[in-house]
Amino acid sequence: MFDTFKQDIKAVYDRDPAVRSVAEVLFCYPGFHALLFYRLAHALWTRKLYFFGRFISHIGRFLTGIEIHPGARIGKGFFIDHGMGVVIGETAEIGENCTLYHGVTLGGTSWAKEKRHPTLGDNVIIGSGAKVLGPFTVGSGSKIGSNSVVVKEVPPNSTVVGVPGRMVISEGKKVEEKLDLSHDKLPDPEAKAISCLFDQIRALERKVKDLSDQLNEVRSSCASEEAAENADKRKKAEA
Repeated sequence: MFDTFKQDIKAVYDRDPAVRSVAEVLFCYPGFHALLFYRLAHALWTRKLYFFGRFISHIGRFLTGIEIHPGARIGKGFFIDHGMGVVIGETAEIGENCTLYHGVTLGGTSWAKEKRHPTLGDNVIIGSGAKVLGPFTVGSGSKIGSNSVVVKEVPPNSTVVGVPGRMVISEGKKVEEKLDLSHDKLPDPEAKAISCLFDQIRALERKVKDLSDQLNEVRSSCASEEAAENADKRKKAEA
C-alpha cells in the first residue's frame, strides 16, 4: 500500500513541472485526492461492501470533480492532471504509469453486465477531452490526442487522433524512460487528406489547361486551313 502511495506521489513529480513540494501534492492536487478516494473505495468494493465503496467514490466525486468507479482497476503511478470531468467506468482497467488529462472519459457502449469499458496498457497518455469508449485495449506506450473519440483497438506504441479516432503507428521507436507528454504535437490526418485533395485539384487544373491550350491550337490550325481554302475558292471564282 505504501509503495503504491509513493508511486502515485512520484508520478506527480515526474509529469507535472509545476509541483514544488510533497505538501503541495497532498493538499492541492485533486487528481491525487481522487486516487486516494478510489484506493479506499476499491478496497471496500473488493470486500463486497458495495454500498460503502460507492458512497466513498461519490464523496470523492463531489470534492474533486473526478468520477472513478470503485470497481475499476488502476495500477501504480497513475496521474490525473487537473482532472475536472474525468470519468472512469466500472470495468475499466488501467496499467502502470498512465496519464489522463481533464475531461477524459473511459466509458462503455453497452448496458449488459459484462466487460464494457476500455483496458489501458502501461505508459498510456490520453489528452484532454478524449473519449475512449468500449471493451477494447489501448496498447502500452500509446497516445490518444485531445478531443479524440476512440472506439476500436489501439496497438502498442501508437498515436490516435480525430473523430472518429484515426491511428498513426509509430515507426518502431522504443518508449523512452522519461515519458513524452507533448500530446499537443500530434499528426492531423484530416489536414493531410485535405492537403492531398488540393494537390489533386491543382494537378487536374494543370491537365485541363494543357488540354485547353491544345484545343485552341487545333482550332487555330483549322481556322487557318479554312481561310486558305476560302481564299483559293475566291481566286478560282475570279478566274
